Amino acid sequence: MSIEAERKKEVISEYALKDGDTGSPEIQVAILTERIVNLTEHFKSHKKDNHSRQGLLKMVNLRRKLLDYVKSKDQKRYEDLIKRLGLRR
Repeated sequence: MSIEAERKKEVISEYALKDGDTGSPEIQVAILTERIVNLTEHFKSHKKDNHSRQGLLKMVNLRRKLLDYVKSKDQKRYEDLIKRLGLRR
């Protein structure tokens, strides 16, 4: 489940580090989090959709790798990001 274009623009503007920023790890993590939440809602009514579940696991793993990257570069940015996204860890 992808996110709508206008919601994606909102997420990008909220997590951008500077003007024109579209690919920073913070933005990528925020977009992945939005997609993960949408897929989680999808699975509440489609319990046997195993193909989408595989995609969900790939997204979760990619988000974890990006968060580990941010953590290795700057601990403060990492803590701020997980707090803003409401992630556990």
